[in-house]
Amino acid sequence: METIARKKRKLVNDINVVPLIDVMLVLLVVFMLTAPMLNQGIEVDLPQANNEPLDIDENLETLVVFITSNGEYFLSIGATGDDRESMDLGTVSLRVSQIVEANPSIQVLLEGDSEASWGGMITLITTLNQAGVTNLNFITKPLESL
Repeated sequence: METIARKKRKLVNDINVVPLIDVMLVLLVVFMLTAPMLNQGIEVDLPQANNEPLDIDENLETLVVFITSNGEYFLSIGATGDDRESMDLGTVSLRVSQIVEANPSIQVLLEGDSEASWGGMITLITTLNQAGVTNLNFITKPLESL
């Protein structure tokens, strides 16, 4: 009888990283393509003010109301600026009142173009007060020079 010699297989302890590298490269390309799309917004020329920054609680939700120089109104909840659409003052009032009713502790910020009409700004502030906003804050940029 012949004895069949069995070879002992040596276990491979190496991890094959090629699939991991492929996945990482795909993710890198995806993030490179989507990153520029995250910087969407409405172009407004903020007025300058010589004030200290507000103490905004990062844990609370924020509602930002925009008014442009042509009198268009926009809403944005939190940091997401997706699907912003121009709306009239009545729609702003309705949506803000619904949001404030659902979340009374929401921080409301007003961002207005420096070229926006003063009358439009006052009308917006009055509308926001009637919608239930009690603590309205303004977004400005620091003074560059006096």
